[in-house]
Amino acid sequence: MKLCRYGKAGYEKPGMIDDEGRLRDLSKVVDTIGPNELSPRGLKMLARLKPETLPLVTSRPRFGVPYVGIGKFVAIGLNYSDHAREAGLPIPSEPIVFLKATTCISGPDDDIVQPKNSTQLDWEVELGVVIGTQAKYVSEAEALEHVAGYCVVNDVSERAFQMATTQWDKGKGFDTAGPIGPWLVTTDEIRDPQTLDLWLDVNGKRMQSGNTRNMIFNVAQIVSHVSHYMTLLPGDIICTGTPPGVGLGIKPNPVFLNPGDVVTLGIQGLEQQRQKVVGYSG
Repeated sequence: MKLCRYGKAGYEKPGMIDDEGRLRDLSKVVDTIGPNELSPRGLKMLARLKPETLPLVTSRPRFGVPYVGIGKFVAIGLNYSDHAREAGLPIPSEPIVFLKATTCISGPDDDIVQPKNSTQLDWEVELGVVIGTQAKYVSEAEALEHVAGYCVVNDVSERAFQMATTQWDKGKGFDTAGPIGPWLVTTDEIRDPQTLDLWLDVNGKRMQSGNTRNMIFNVAQIVSHVSHYMTLLPGDIICTGTPPGVGLGIKPNPVFLNPGDVVTLGIQGLEQQRQKVVGYSG
Protein backbone atom coordinates (compact mmCIF):
# COMPACT_ATOMS: atom_id res chain seq x y z
CA MET A 1 0.00 0.00 0.00
CA LYS A 2 0.92 3.59 -0.55
CA LEU A 3 -0.36 5.75 2.30
CA CYS A 4 -0.20 9.52 2.56
CA ARG A 5 -1.68 12.65 4.11
CA TYR A 6 -2.74 15.62 2.04
CA GLY A 7 -4.07 19.13 2.46
CA LYS A 8 -3.15 22.39 4.14
CA ALA A 9 -0.49 22.14 6.84
CA GLY A 10 -2.12 21.20 10.11
CA TYR A 11 -5.33 20.07 8.43
CA GLU A 12 -4.17 17.06 6.43
CA LYS A 13 -6.52 14.21 5.57
CA PRO A 14 -5.45 10.57 5.25
CA GLY A 15 -5.11 9.21 1.74
CA MET A 16 -4.15 6.16 -0.29
CA ILE A 17 -2.56 5.98 -3.74
CA ASP A 18 -4.28 3.59 -6.14
CA ASP A 19 -2.67 1.32 -8.72
CA GLU A 20 -2.75 4.10 -11.32
CA GLY A 21 -1.00 6.58 -9.04
CA ARG A 22 -4.15 8.54 -8.23
CA LEU A 23 -4.91 9.96 -4.80
CA ARG A 24 -7.87 8.49 -2.93
CA ASP A 25 -9.49 9.90 0.21
CA LEU A 26 -9.28 7.70 3.33
CA SER A 27 -10.96 10.11 5.76
CA LYS A 28 -14.24 8.14 5.90
CA VAL A 29 -12.27 5.04 6.97
CA VAL A 30 -9.70 6.44 9.46
CA ASP A 31 -9.22 9.83 11.07
CA THR A 32 -5.51 9.90 10.32
CA ILE A 33 -2.53 7.67 9.60
CA GLY A 34 -0.53 7.14 12.76
CA PRO A 35 1.03 4.43 14.93
CA ASN A 36 -2.28 2.55 15.30
CA GLU A 37 -2.78 2.42 11.53
CA LEU A 38 0.85 1.35 11.03
CA SER A 39 0.56 -1.56 13.45
CA PRO A 40 0.13 -5.05 11.96
CA ARG A 41 -3.56 -4.94 12.87
CA GLY A 42 -4.03 -1.48 11.38
CA LEU A 43 -2.22 -2.33 8.15
CA LYS A 44 -4.20 -5.55 7.82
CA MET A 45 -7.43 -3.56 8.08
CA LEU A 46 -6.30 -1.02 5.47
CA ALA A 47 -5.09 -3.79 3.15
CA ARG A 48 -8.65 -5.09 2.90
CA LEU A 49 -9.74 -1.87 1.21
CA LYS A 50 -10.08 -1.63 -2.53
CA PRO A 51 -8.59 1.75 -3.48
CA GLU A 52 -10.91 2.11 -6.47
CA THR A 53 -13.89 2.19 -4.07
CA LEU A 54 -12.52 5.23 -2.21
CA PRO A 55 -13.38 8.80 -3.29
CA LEU A 56 -11.01 10.13 -5.94
CA VAL A 57 -9.25 13.41 -5.12
CA THR A 58 -9.37 15.35 -8.38
CA SER A 59 -7.50 18.46 -7.22
CA ARG A 60 -3.72 18.70 -6.78
CA PRO A 61 -3.38 19.23 -3.03
CA ARG A 62 -0.26 19.69 -0.97
CA PHE A 63 1.18 16.45 0.43
CA GLY A 64 2.11 16.47 4.09
CA VAL A 65 4.27 14.09 6.09
CA PRO A 66 2.63 10.72 5.29
CA TYR A 67 1.81 9.85 8.90
CA VAL A 68 1.70 11.38 12.38
CA GLY A 69 3.17 10.21 15.68
CA ILE A 70 6.91 10.44 15.02
CA GLY A 71 8.38 10.19 18.50
CA LYS A 72 11.99 9.76 17.40
CA PHE A 73 13.76 10.84 14.21
CA VAL A 74 16.90 8.70 14.20
CA ALA A 75 19.60 9.17 11.57
CA ILE A 76 22.63 7.19 10.45
CA GLY A 77 25.76 8.98 9.25
CA LEU A 78 28.34 7.91 6.67
CA ASN A 79 26.51 4.75 5.69
CA TYR A 80 27.71 4.60 2.07
CA SER A 81 31.43 3.93 1.65
CA ASP A 82 31.79 6.27 -1.32
CA HIS A 83 30.10 9.08 0.64
CA ALA A 84 32.52 8.55 3.54
CA ARG A 85 35.41 8.83 1.08
CA GLU A 86 34.13 12.08 -0.42
CA ALA A 87 33.77 13.48 3.11
CA GLY A 88 37.34 12.47 3.86
CA LEU A 89 36.26 10.33 6.80
CA PRO A 90 37.07 6.69 7.64
CA ILE A 91 34.60 3.88 7.04
CA PRO A 92 32.75 3.48 10.37
CA SER A 93 33.12 0.21 12.26
CA GLU A 94 29.53 0.46 13.52
CA PRO A 95 26.55 2.66 12.55
CA ILE A 96 26.98 6.33 13.44
CA VAL A 97 23.73 7.21 15.21
CA PHE A 98 22.40 10.71 15.87
CA LEU A 99 18.98 12.30 16.32
CA LYS A 100 17.23 14.94 14.26
CA ALA A 101 14.81 17.14 16.20
CA THR A 102 11.19 16.29 15.47
CA THR A 103 10.55 20.03 15.00
CA CYS A 104 12.63 19.82 11.81
CA ILE A 105 10.04 17.62 10.09
CA SER A 106 8.22 19.10 7.10
CA GLY A 107 6.19 17.99 4.11
CA PRO A 108 7.94 16.61 1.03
CA ASP A 109 7.33 19.69 -1.12
CA ASP A 110 7.43 22.38 1.56
CA ASP A 111 10.10 25.07 1.33
CA ILE A 112 13.50 24.57 2.93
CA VAL A 113 14.06 27.65 5.06
CA GLN A 114 17.75 28.51 5.26
CA PRO A 115 18.40 29.28 8.94
CA LYS A 116 19.89 32.51 10.22
CA ASN A 117 23.69 32.70 9.84
CA SER A 118 23.73 29.67 7.53
CA THR A 119 26.53 29.55 4.94
CA GLN A 120 26.78 25.86 4.02
CA LEU A 121 23.31 24.45 3.40
CA ASP A 122 23.51 20.96 1.91
CA TRP A 123 21.31 18.09 0.68
CA GLU A 124 21.15 14.33 1.35
CA VAL A 125 18.65 11.91 -0.20
CA GLU A 126 18.01 9.01 2.17
CA LEU A 127 15.79 5.96 2.60
CA GLY A 128 13.49 6.38 5.60
CA VAL A 129 12.50 3.29 7.61
CA VAL A 130 9.24 3.56 9.57
CA ILE A 131 8.79 1.38 12.66
CA GLY A 132 5.45 -0.42 13.00
CA THR A 133 5.91 -2.47 16.18
CA GLN A 134 8.07 -1.92 19.25
CA ALA A 135 11.66 -3.04 18.74
CA LYS A 136 13.93 -3.64 21.73
CA TYR A 137 17.07 -5.77 21.53
CA VAL A 138 15.89 -7.35 18.30
CA SER A 139 18.15 -9.54 16.19
CA GLU A 140 19.05 -8.78 12.59
CA ALA A 141 16.96 -11.79 11.53
CA GLU A 142 13.88 -10.32 13.25
CA ALA A 143 14.49 -6.65 12.54
CA LEU A 144 12.46 -6.21 9.36
CA GLU A 145 9.42 -7.73 11.08
CA HIS A 146 9.22 -4.48 13.08
CA VAL A 147 9.15 -2.25 9.98
CA ALA A 148 5.84 -0.87 8.68
CA GLY A 149 7.20 0.70 5.52
CA TYR A 150 9.57 3.08 3.78
CA CYS A 151 9.63 6.67 2.54
CA VAL A 152 11.86 9.34 1.03
CA VAL A 153 13.77 11.62 3.42
CA ASN A 154 15.93 14.65 2.66
CA ASP A 155 18.44 14.88 5.51
CA VAL A 156 19.01 18.60 4.95
CA SER A 157 22.25 19.65 6.64
CA GLU A 158 24.03 22.88 7.56
CA ARG A 159 27.69 21.88 7.38
CA ALA A 160 29.16 24.87 9.24
CA PHE A 161 26.76 24.21 12.11
CA GLN A 162 27.38 20.46 11.91
CA MET A 163 31.16 20.66 11.98
CA ALA A 164 31.42 23.36 14.66
CA THR A 165 31.54 20.67 17.37
CA THR A 166 31.80 16.90 17.61
CA GLN A 167 28.00 16.70 17.89
CA TRP A 168 26.06 16.96 14.62
CA ASP A 169 22.62 17.73 16.01
CA LYS A 170 22.47 21.49 15.45
CA GLY A 171 23.50 21.08 11.82
CA LYS A 172 20.85 18.43 11.25
CA GLY A 173 17.88 19.51 13.37
CA PHE A 174 16.99 23.07 12.37
CA ASP A 175 13.46 23.83 11.18
CA THR A 176 12.60 22.30 7.75
CA ALA A 177 15.72 20.07 7.81
CA GLY A 178 13.62 16.90 7.60
CA PRO A 179 11.24 16.65 4.64
CA ILE A 180 9.49 13.25 4.71
CA GLY A 181 7.22 11.65 2.10
CA PRO A 182 5.13 12.00 0.06
CA TRP A 183 4.18 8.35 0.51
CA LEU A 184 4.72 5.68 3.10
CA VAL A 185 5.01 2.46 1.11
CA THR A 186 4.37 -0.67 3.13
CA THR A 187 6.74 -3.62 3.24
CA ASP A 188 4.50 -5.82 1.09
CA GLU A 189 5.46 -3.58 -1.85
CA ILE A 190 9.14 -3.20 -0.89
CA ARG A 191 10.22 -6.76 -0.28
CA ASP A 192 13.93 -5.98 -0.31
CA PRO A 193 14.98 -2.48 0.81
CA GLN A 194 18.52 -3.11 -0.42
CA THR A 195 17.71 -2.85 -4.14
CA LEU A 196 16.40 0.72 -4.44
CA ASP A 197 17.81 3.46 -6.66
CA LEU A 198 18.15 6.92 -5.08
CA TRP A 199 18.73 10.24 -6.85
CA LEU A 200 18.80 13.98 -6.19
CA ASP A 201 18.93 17.01 -8.50
CA VAL A 202 19.68 20.65 -7.72
CA ASN A 203 18.22 23.11 -10.24
CA GLY A 204 17.74 20.22 -12.67
CA LYS A 205 21.34 18.97 -12.43
CA ARG A 206 21.91 15.45 -11.17
CA MET A 207 24.04 15.59 -8.02
CA GLN A 208 23.40 12.26 -6.31
CA SER A 209 22.83 8.82 -7.76
CA GLY A 210 23.10 5.58 -5.84
CA ASN A 211 21.50 2.34 -4.75
CA THR A 212 20.72 1.04 -1.29
CA ARG A 213 22.71 -2.12 -2.03
CA ASN A 214 25.80 0.02 -1.38
CA MET A 215 24.95 0.72 2.26
CA ILE A 216 27.71 -0.22 4.68
CA PHE A 217 25.09 -1.35 7.20
CA ASN A 218 21.83 -2.60 5.72
CA VAL A 219 18.35 -1.81 7.02
CA ALA A 220 18.09 -4.96 9.16
CA GLN A 221 21.48 -4.30 10.74
CA ILE A 222 20.55 -0.68 11.46
CA VAL A 223 17.18 -1.46 13.06
CA SER A 224 18.76 -4.18 15.19
CA HIS A 225 21.68 -1.98 16.23
CA VAL A 226 19.57 1.03 17.17
CA SER A 227 17.13 -1.17 19.10
CA HIS A 228 19.99 -2.20 21.41
CA TYR A 229 20.50 1.40 22.52
CA MET A 230 16.97 2.82 22.50
CA THR A 231 13.54 1.22 22.31
CA LEU A 232 12.04 1.90 18.90
CA LEU A 233 8.33 2.63 19.06
CA PRO A 234 5.62 2.59 16.38
CA GLY A 235 5.94 5.74 14.30
CA ASP A 236 9.66 6.24 14.91
CA ILE A 237 11.62 6.82 11.71
CA ILE A 238 15.24 6.06 10.85
CA CYS A 239 16.96 7.67 7.87
CA THR A 240 19.73 5.40 6.71
CA GLY A 241 22.49 7.50 5.17
CA THR A 242 23.14 9.07 1.79
CA PRO A 243 25.06 8.11 -1.35
CA PRO A 244 27.86 10.33 -2.72
CA GLY A 245 27.24 13.66 -4.39
CA VAL A 246 26.54 16.02 -1.50
CA GLY A 247 27.60 19.63 -1.87
CA LEU A 248 30.31 19.35 0.78
CA GLY A 249 32.02 16.61 -1.22
CA ILE A 250 32.39 18.53 -4.48
CA LYS A 251 36.08 19.12 -5.23
CA PRO A 252 37.91 21.43 -5.31
CA ASN A 253 35.16 23.86 -4.33
CA PRO A 254 32.13 22.65 -2.38
CA VAL A 255 28.71 23.82 -3.58
CA PHE A 256 25.94 24.82 -1.18
CA LEU A 257 22.29 25.77 -1.48
CA ASN A 258 21.06 29.34 -1.64
CA PRO A 259 17.61 30.96 -1.68
CA GLY A 260 15.93 30.29 -5.04
CA ASP A 261 17.53 26.90 -5.56
CA VAL A 262 15.22 23.93 -6.19
CA VAL A 263 15.99 20.44 -4.90
CA THR A 264 14.25 17.40 -6.40
CA LEU A 265 14.86 13.90 -5.08
CA GLY A 266 13.35 10.45 -5.16
CA ILE A 267 13.69 6.76 -4.45
CA GLN A 268 12.54 3.90 -6.65
CA GLY A 269 8.96 2.94 -5.77
CA LEU A 270 8.60 5.68 -3.15
CA GLU A 271 7.87 8.71 -5.36
CA GLN A 272 9.72 12.04 -5.20
CA GLN A 273 10.04 15.34 -3.33
CA ARG A 274 10.56 18.91 -4.50
CA GLN A 275 11.69 21.77 -2.29
CA LYS A 276 12.51 25.40 -2.95
CA VAL A 277 15.09 27.06 -0.75
CA VAL A 278 13.97 30.34 0.82
CA GLY A 279 15.73 32.72 3.18
CA TYR A 280 14.77 33.04 6.82
CA SER A 281 12.53 36.00 7.63
CA GLY A 282 11.85 36.43 11.33
